[in-house]
Formats: sequence, structure tokens, C-alpha cells
Amino acid sequence: MEERVSRYIARRLLFAALLVAVSSSAALVLTRLAPGDFASGLIGTSGGFEAVARERERLGLDRPIAVQYVEWLRGAVRLDLGTSLLYRRPVTELLGQRLANTAILAVAALLLATLAGLPAGVFTGSRQRGVLPGVVRLLSLVFLSLPPLVTSLVLVLLAARTGWFPLGGMQSSSSEIGGALSWLTDLGHHLVLPALALALPLAATLERLQSQAMADAVSQPFTLAALARGVPRSRVVWRHALRASLTPVVSVYGYVIGGLLSGSLIVEVVTAWPGLGRLMYEAIRARDLYLVAGCAAAGSLFLAAGSLASDLALAWTDPRVGRA
Repeated sequence: MEERVSRYIARRLLFAALLVAVSSSAALVLTRLAPGDFASGLIGTSGGFEAVARERERLGLDRPIAVQYVEWLRGAVRLDLGTSLLYRRPVTELLGQRLANTAILAVAALLLATLAGLPAGVFTGSRQRGVLPGVVRLLSLVFLSLPPLVTSLVLVLLAARTGWFPLGGMQSSSSEIGGALSWLTDLGHHLVLPALALALPLAATLERLQSQAMADAVSQPFTLAALARGVPRSRVVWRHALRASLTPVVSVYGYVIGGLLSGSLIVEVVTAWPGLGRLMYEAIRARDLYLVAGCAAAGSLFLAAGSLASDLALAWTDPRVGRA
């Protein structure tokens, strides 16, 4: 058993390394091949061709793409992803800071989505008729159809009108004065808006998946037999049918985590949350090829970790997978 688990983890780690290498390499090459570069964006059209050429030479952007890629790859093997042209700081240092901020946002959004989506799915899946289950299903369809950009803008507009939450950022300038408790309170206050923007469509997705899985589990012979023996319906639903219905839902959590990462780019830009998505947006706008490649590598690693966590959770909920 332990040997099979070790082989499985080794295969997943190899897949993660391959995913990171391919995605970061593709990001660097495509950014380098795209029209314009960091030097032309920095100098602008008014600076003249000679000024742009001197800046390219100073930054090393005039070298052939193959030379740049090989040099970057040699450093990446040593976990040196180069220096950001935009921030003039090591890419790994920037990624460490921003990835931590995105992790805070992603964990909060995933927690909100799970706490809202799964119980709602159990409720609508175990009760096919009624006004309230119909309202929940309608809300799920609405949140599923709204793009993250629209959801973020609506929440920002609501915050601007009510003043309940800050319009953007991660911390207030005065949050560090009051100590750790004041810092955490201020962080939580800023976290509500972007976390909700990310969590609402994910909660709707989980509700739809859990509802279908619960409807199938309730109609299974073992649940019908329990109901026939007089076991209370709430106990059958929440103790027996729920465990059976979690398997198909847990199996998609890796994709849900990937959706968190892709959705966070738009949400972080709109709400000015200083995370990995906003850093990627700034790097693409500036044509900072080393930072773009680093963000792609970090995002791929995030996705691979989510996929591994999803597989382990699936093995825990479904004993047949754990023994395979």
C-alpha cells in the first residue's frame, strides 16, 4: 500500500514539474515573440528608435530568443527565474509575496464556496419540489451565467454605495498601528469583497454538482431501504446519502482550484488585491517576459497542487479509489 502511494505521488510530482516547465517556457517564448517589448513600452514612441535600441541592449533584450531562453532555463533549474524588468527585483521574491496573498484569497473563497454550495446542493438534491429549492436553483444559474468581471463590478458598486467594505486593496495604511488584532480585522474587512466575487460562481457550481449527486444517492436502494425501515429522512440524507454523493463532487475540486486561479486575475485587477493574478496582469502589460514566465510557473504549480489535493480527498471519500 505504501509503495503504491509513493509511486503515485512520484508520478504526480513528475507531472507537476513537466506542467510547470512547459507552461513557463511557453509563456516566456510567446511574450518574447509578441509585438513590442519592455524597452519600447518604457521609452515610448517619442523617445526615438535609437533610445529604444540602447535600452534593449542594456537590458539584454536584443539577443536572439534562443540565447535568452537557454540562459533563463539554466537559471530556472537553480530556482533562479531572473530579475523582473518592471520591478527590478528577483522574480522569485515577487512571486513569494504575491502567491501568499493569492493563497489567502483562494482559501477564503474556497471555504465560502464550500460552506454555501455543498449544503445548498444537499438541500436542492434531496428536495426536488418546493418554492425554496427552486429559488436556490435559480440563484445558482444566475451566478453561473455571470462572468467574474460582472460579479466583481457589481460588488464594488454595492460597496461604493453602502460603504460597508473597502473598495480595493488588501490593507489600510493605519492597520499596522493597532497591533496584530487590528491588522487581522482590517485584512478580513478587505478580504470580503474579492472573496465573495470568487466564491459566488464556485458556490453555484458546487451546488449544481452536489444537487445532482445527492438526487442520485437518494434514489439508491440502500437509502430507500433505510427510509423504509423508518430511519429519519434527515439522518439518511446527511449521514448516508451525503457520503455517497461526495465522490463526484470531490473529484472536480482540482478543476475548481484551477478556476480560482484563473478567476482571481480579473477579481484581483478589479478589486486591486495584490496577488498573483494582478502581478500577471501587470507583467503582461509591461511585456516583462521573465515575470510573465514566473507567474505562469507559479500558476501551474498552484493548479498541480490543487489536482493532487483533489485526488487525495477523492481517495479518502471513496475507499475503492484508495485501494486502487
